[in-house]
Amino acid sequence: KEILILKNHKPSEQPNSNDPEQLKAPEVQWRLQQWFPDLSATELKNLKKYHEELSKFNKVLNLISPKTLFTADAVHFADSILSSRIVSKKANKNNTIYDVGSGNGFPGLVYGILNLDQKVILLDVDQRKCEFLKHTISSLGLTNVSVENKNVDKLPDNSINQAIMRGFAPLPRAMMQFRKIVSVGGTIFHLKSEEWSLEVSQVPSQLCSIWQPVLEGEYTIPTLAHKMYVVRTDRLS
Repeated sequence: KEILILKNHKPSEQPNSNDPEQLKAPEVQWRLQQWFPDLSATELKNLKKYHEELSKFNKVLNLISPKTLFTADAVHFADSILSSRIVSKKANKNNTIYDVGSGNGFPGLVYGILNLDQKVILLDVDQRKCEFLKHTISSLGLTNVSVENKNVDKLPDNSINQAIMRGFAPLPRAMMQFRKIVSVGGTIFHLKSEEWSLEVSQVPSQLCSIWQPVLEGEYTIPTLAHKMYVVRTDRLS
């Protein structure tokens, strides 16, 4: 009986080290022209160049997770394009917009590529990542985007009129931290997941007299099922 069981037992399939198909590395995806046919040739060229620089420096600077490197066109670029389109409709083009905690440049650098008529400042505390951003901006020949290597806690009061934040901090902490840095009448655009409403519910009551949060828009990233949201907080007093 034991011999019969062993004879009929089929071991789980193991990768064939001699099969080139199984050894093939994942293919880096680039589908922006397919998803956004309205982008200009210059915009597509600059976005592609940005993607190339990101891939080149990622091993050294850990700009994005290696897991998202092969689908960065969706996870990072499409996300930034869709959120930037929502932000640009509400943003004051005559005023500088900051990307706070920019790091790898998402979404601020993408916003700058798509809005050449507006000044964009990428703000981050990591000097090496700031050098990467400066290098990429120079490679793209952008004149409307610049980089500041600063700690947000060192920013002067009323020094920012409008800003974008992607993954910087939960809403309550961001609103507390920037209650003096953002001028009265200023705005922060927060890029959030479906947990945005929970974050709004956790905002302390004393901050509600300073900030007014509102859902500005929502979008779905191509190939991904979940929705993303842009929450706007306006500085009231």
